[in-house]
Amino acid sequence: MTNADTELKNIGRAAKEASRKLAYLSTDVKNQALRNIAEDLLGKTKEILAANKLDLKKAAAHGINKTMRDRLLLNESRLEGIAKDVLGIAALPDPVGEVFDMRTMPNGLLIGRKRVPLGVIGAMYESRPNVTVDIAALCLKSGNAVILRGGKEAINSNLALAKLVQKAVARAGIPQNAVQFIENTDRSLVDKMLKMNEYIDLMIPRGGEAFVKLVARNATMAVVAGGIGVCHTYIDLSANLEKAVAIVYNAKVQKPSVCNALDTVLVHKGIAKNFLPAMAKELAKAGVELHCDARSLSLMKPVRGLTLKAAAKEDWGKEFLALVAAVKMVDSLDEALEHIARYGSGHSEAIITEDYTSAMRFLNEVDAACVYLNASTRFTDGSQFGLGAEVGISTQKMHARGPLGLKELTSYKWIIFGNGQVRP
Repeated sequence: MTNADTELKNIGRAAKEASRKLAYLSTDVKNQALRNIAEDLLGKTKEILAANKLDLKKAAAHGINKTMRDRLLLNESRLEGIAKDVLGIAALPDPVGEVFDMRTMPNGLLIGRKRVPLGVIGAMYESRPNVTVDIAALCLKSGNAVILRGGKEAINSNLALAKLVQKAVARAGIPQNAVQFIENTDRSLVDKMLKMNEYIDLMIPRGGEAFVKLVARNATMAVVAGGIGVCHTYIDLSANLEKAVAIVYNAKVQKPSVCNALDTVLVHKGIAKNFLPAMAKELAKAGVELHCDARSLSLMKPVRGLTLKAAAKEDWGKEFLALVAAVKMVDSLDEALEHIARYGSGHSEAIITEDYTSAMRFLNEVDAACVYLNASTRFTDGSQFGLGAEVGISTQKMHARGPLGLKELTSYKWIIFGNGQVRP
């Protein structure tokens, strides 16, 4: 057994031991730990940003593109946002210990369910150092220990944040091993960690499609896979033009490097003549590149700042993660639904319409974690959904779907109250 193997097993054992203590901690203690984390994020900004600067410098030297560097970037504003989310989690009701579905059976037994932590959460993620804090905070509040494994591109940032969290947690009286970070960036450790089902109860991967699929395929513990977002916005025949343009712009431009950003615009042929030029004019302000089918391309004239290209087959069902979007004209709502069913990833889909029947059909028939009416897909986010933050966004249907917050990091056990009953 190598030193790395021994280290991983020690981390697993320590996390398992810490999880047993965490499961019964009071809400006050957990909230104090979260307040400590938020306070330290704001009080140690210089140290965190200095570590982040090392990662950004290395990323630039290795030719990592602007979009990926934006994922990696921390600044004072982003740290303030992370701290705010942590405090938001502290303000949420504690799900652990909640008793629900209590009922009395004909034989007098009182039966119900009690919410309990999952145990030890394993998290593998790439690029975004804010994930270190988001996941740690949610796991702490939900009574779970967590083992974090970030990507090598963010090692300095992640390490600084993980140590900050561990010290803040210890000051609140929580075992420091409740939050552990794997410092070794050797890729082979991923495979080893995926075999640690003796210690890890749930694995949550966050990253590119290939990485998420690798984890789902090789893990020996349960996996919540998702985060791959091929997001469509369908502009229906009865859409409000001004509303539609604003929503498309926000969904594509506000933060193009994330999984809930728009990838494909579907436009009903009856509104395309008015909508497409208006959309193009607006998207030109941000320098968006549009890959258009022949019909939509024929209705758009060159606009300064906008690049127009003929769509290729591979543009349908592609997650661009950049200021690029595909555009397709459709003949009907049915065709839009068919396109989404074929090319969507089950993440976030939107319809822009003023027609009630079309709206309800879309909401009912689209099979995705989050389905929107007249709103941007950029709202698919734990914080925006009132969850404080999320450990990831699940595109699965078991055991949770969409942004994974506190309740999604718990299970339950049945509790039964009797008075001498025996089974006949």
